Amino acid sequence: MDKFTTLTGIAAPMPLVNIDTDMIIPKQFLKTIKRSGLGVNLFDEMRYDRDGNEIPDFVLNQPAYRDAEILIAGDNFGCGSSREHAPWALLDFGIRCVISTSFADIFFNNCFKNGILPVVLPQDAVDALTDDAANGANARVTVDLESQTVTSPDGTVYHFEVDAFRKHCLLNGLDDIGLTMEKAASIDTFEDQMAQARPWI
Repeated sequence: MDKFTTLTGIAAPMPLVNIDTDMIIPKQFLKTIKRSGLGVNLFDEMRYDRDGNEIPDFVLNQPAYRDAEILIAGDNFGCGSSREHAPWALLDFGIRCVISTSFADIFFNNCFKNGILPVVLPQDAVDALTDDAANGANARVTVDLESQTVTSPDGTVYHFEVDAFRKHCLLNGLDDIGLTMEKAASIDTFEDQMAQARPWI
């Protein structure tokens, strides 16, 4: 998993409330167990018409936001079913941070496990960042995990809270496998001891 330290990127405004995981990645794309390749179908039913053509008005289809790395979202982002494909699709598109007033719990947890930082800010801060993001590619926002700050294009700084353990994992690029591999030496020692104590196993 890639480390998340400081991110300065284009912020795309998506101020819809209750964006659920089926909107993020519709159910027909859940057959794969690969984490890559889902970005093209992110928000599929909002991005494309029935013939597969891009809908020009959708924010991520607009030239200014095609390279967005930050999403400024409405309340209760990621509600619905618990599909881990939702953060996979966001990450594969290039989104590394989602800022909202609240997130569904399972989606929130899945973000941290997949290298995405979900940031919770008060409504007035999210509204201001949404307005900033409406300025297009000039709306470059900086998210600093170490200092737990979001800095708007005009220099306004917003502070956010994050669990210390989750912060440690993101800063060091540690998913569940990475955390386990940190204990590789202890695991090897344990296995050697078990092999000697119980050679019949």
